Amino acid sequence: MTENKPKFRRESPELRREQLIEATLRVISRKGVSAATVREISTEAGVAFSLIRHHFRTKEDLMYAAYAHHMQNMAHLSLAAANDATRPLQERLRQCIHDTLSPPVTNGDALQVWAGFIQMVPHDARMKQIHRETYLGFRNALEPMIAEALALRGISATPEILERKAIACNAVLDGLWLEGSMLPEMFSPDDLRTVAEQTLFSILGLPQDDLA
Repeated sequence: MTENKPKFRRESPELRREQLIEATLRVISRKGVSAATVREISTEAGVAFSLIRHHFRTKEDLMYAAYAHHMQNMAHLSLAAANDATRPLQERLRQCIHDTLSPPVTNGDALQVWAGFIQMVPHDARMKQIHRETYLGFRNALEPMIAEALALRGISATPEILERKAIACNAVLDGLWLEGSMLPEMFSPDDLRTVAEQTLFSILGLPQDDLA
């Protein structure tokens, strides 16, 4: 008779690191950054205290990795449609607006994590660098759509024009995301998306005939 024993599966270091980062983010979303001790995180992840030290040299290294992961994930969720060349520009832009101003990007957990980390940015050079890189990454991802919109109007997309319009579009989305996340009872998702569409289409000079 053959005994069916569960097979042992060793998880890769990359997967284990990601699990620890996600556990860190869950703790921060519930209790804040100050409560995210290594012991609390190890309990949340269901692993030995020493395993965190094995993957991250210091708690600060874990915090940096968690902040970068959180910001990159939100950017990915927001911009998933940006490079889909099979869809018309206006449709892609609307989809990016919808994804940026809808859950899971706009919800209490995402805001709680962001707020916990953002207070560290002015006082920590590495945290500031991560913030700069993720901000520029999001802004740069908008530029191909901006260039396409300008080309439709016969305007040459110089680096200066692209930068200014990307700054403006990013600022609109950031502001609406922040207020919509903080005051969901005041701003409905439909209202946020309508304001964003009208404003971004105006910035880019796109037709607004079919906008509410």
